[in-house]
Amino acid sequence: MNKPATKPSKATQRRDEMLAVLASKHLGLTTLETRNSDGLDFSDQAVWSIKAALEAAYEAGAQAAIAAVAGR
Repeated sequence: MNKPATKPSKATQRRDEMLAVLASKHLGLTTLETRNSDGLDFSDQAVWSIKAALEAAYEAGAQAAIAAVAGR
């Protein structure tokens, strides 16, 4: 049986939006959605671009943790 689709939480939506922004800014990707096409779903990336994207994601997570502790 298929599970009914559930609406993602606000936190999940915020995370996905942030990942999309980082993927666009640092990796030049227009979407993170699977499109079932090798030409669209696979991309060559420079290691410095991947490093920048990972650093930005780490910083975003650290800031989210600080905000959570601060009660924001």
